Amino acid sequence: MKLDEVPQDQSSTYGGHSKLVYAVDASGQYQRAQSDGWEPEAFATQLAVAALQEQEAEALAAWQAGQQSPLKCLMYRYRLDEPALAQITGLWQWRIRRHFRPSIYRRLSAAILARYAEAFGLPAAQLIAYQKDPV
Repeated sequence: MKLDEVPQDQSSTYGGHSKLVYAVDASGQYQRAQSDGWEPEAFATQLAVAALQEQEAEALAAWQAGQQSPLKCLMYRYRLDEPALAQITGLWQWRIRRHFRPSIYRRLSAAILARYAEAFGLPAAQLIAYQKDPV
């Protein structure tokens, strides 16, 4: 992309911020440039957020019905997926999927819950309380 072609579409997904992109100037050298957004990028971001919100709503309903633990709901609420949650917590993905089962979640140690709490930016006491009662 050329320096004078850097998108400036005032994207609502940037929240008034801009991001750094690299573009080619007239002499063919890469230069840093600020972009206020690009409409196709904003549309894709909005679709992704809507999908995560839908997944969160499904996970919340399953949690309230006692079919899943709160972890899946929280994972989507904080815009994470299984690989990202695994990387943040240092747990294997298969263990995380296992922790989605309410019977397993109720038996998790305080140390494992603390890892999840740190990943979500929540107090560990909140996750411990979720072991007893849904929502």
